[in-house]
Parts: sequence; structure tokens; C-alpha cells
Amino acid sequence: MQLPSEDDVRRLLERDRNWTRWGPDDQRGAINLIDDAKRRQAAALVRSGRSVSLSRPLDASKSPHNPTPIGQELVRTTWRSADAGYAHDAITIDCHSRNITHLDALCHIWDRDGMWGGRQPDEVLSESGSSWGDIDNWSDGIVTRGLLLDIPGLRGTECVEVEEPVHGNELAAAVAAAGLTVEPGDALCVFGGRDEWDARHHHEWTGYPPDPRPGLHASCLEFLRDHDVAMLVWDNADVTPSGYEVPWTVHGALMSYGVALLDQAQLGPLTRECRAAGRYEFMLCVAPLRIPGGTGSPVNPIAIL
Repeated sequence: MQLPSEDDVRRLLERDRNWTRWGPDDQRGAINLIDDAKRRQAAALVRSGRSVSLSRPLDASKSPHNPTPIGQELVRTTWRSADAGYAHDAITIDCHSRNITHLDALCHIWDRDGMWGGRQPDEVLSESGSSWGDIDNWSDGIVTRGLLLDIPGLRGTECVEVEEPVHGNELAAAVAAAGLTVEPGDALCVFGGRDEWDARHHHEWTGYPPDPRPGLHASCLEFLRDHDVAMLVWDNADVTPSGYEVPWTVHGALMSYGVALLDQAQLGPLTRECRAAGRYEFMLCVAPLRIPGGTGSPVNPIAIL
């Protein structure tokens, strides 16, 4: 297989942008592809009614796998009498941590030409948040058809390794192996077996997040763009190192195509359900928190089969 050159990747990220596709002031990106008909299609996929969370637990315990735990402070308060009361807690979260399942907003990243729509970070970002492309633009939630792409299942392995990143042709092969086709507005859930890889290799890490680490190759960009994918849900991110000098490879789909990125998903439970049921499409529901100006949001995505 011939890999894209440096110039090819730059063309994919720069020439093929969606910046004006939905108007010069659009702040929803490829989520525009999910309309009422798409949501009805997703709802019609529910058969067994089995629901599966794709979220990692919010972990307050520090460990080699979780060097940036959430902060959690619980307070007990007496209510009206000594034998009554209530508990409340304050939670602090590093939203874009490798251990937090989260949805990236369109303002999250940029390159030399700017972020989504060409907006410049100096013009829209401040200490109080972003005035452009924030997570609140998706406040009505994202409900669409989800497809699980089981890459280890396709390869006959337990997990994706650094030396063999996921290429664009494998996305196509995984879709074909499931007997499906990708339609505009779909969410692709790409299972790479991250937890198995972490368990195998954590003793080799010299820092966190681990580098190198497995993931998707830049050749996946063309597949995402050409199939009008609305959201990419993945347990592995871009393969690191990418092999290219561009600042972003597959993460650039957020900035260039407006594809919503749902990072650090826990896809093992869904993969087991799909394998057992022999079906790889489902209704996917993602509800980001209402955070005006937010660059992202922790989420608990739910797949309903």
C-alpha cells in the first residue's frame, strides 16, 4: 500500500477543507449532516434495547495510568436536625486528559491558517473561554447512526500496535467485514484495543501520555472526508509519532472537516456486545455539558442496540 506523502497530507488538511460548506459563520461543522431524518434512522436501529456506555470512569485515584486524576471533594451537611443531612461534592476535571472520555469542540485546535472556519486563536480565545466554535454549539446533543469498526477483530489480534497503525483502507475493510456502508452523518467508532495495549506496554513508558503509542494513520483522513463522517469515536488517537511534519494528522479532521472527535472512549464493552450479537450498527447518543466558551466536554456516550 502506498502511503500519502507529506504534500498529500497537507492537501488533505488544507485544500479539502469544509470551512465554507455550511456558510462562512458556521460553528457546528459536520454535525450539520445529522438532521431529523438521520436521527429517525438511528432510532429505528434499536432492536434489543441493550444500552452500553462508551465512557471511562472519572477516576480520582492517581496511578501510572492516571497521572492527572479528577479532583473530588465530598462535603456532608446537616439538614434541619442532627439525624438528617445531605452530601454534595465538587469535581474538577482536566477535560482533554487521556483518561477522560470527552468531546472536542471546534475551537480546540488550529494550525498556521487558524481553527475551524479560519478563525484565529488570538481573536477568539481568552481566559474565560472561546467566543467561536465552543462546545455549546452542540448543546442539543448528538444522536446518530453509529458503526463499530473492529480493527483487532479484522486483523485477528488483541490490539493495534505502534508499528502497524490503522490505515484508511482498513477502515473500509472493517466496514465491509461488518456488511455495512458508511452514510453521511454517521459516527464511526474505531476500536483499537487501547486498554489491552496499555496493559501490555505500560512498563515501557518513559512518560505520560506514552510516546510512541498506537493509533490512526494520516491515510484515514481521506476516508473520513470522502464519506462525510460526522463524528469519530476512538479509543486510540493519532499514531505517535505520525511520520509527518504537520502539527495535526487525523486530529486535523476536527479543524479542517468539522468532524466531531470523541476522544478516549472505552470501546471494549461495545465491541464485545457487537461481536456477540453479530451486528455493528446502533443508535449513538452523546450529550455534552452546557459549557459556554468550552473547548470540550466530558461525556458518557451511550450506544443502544
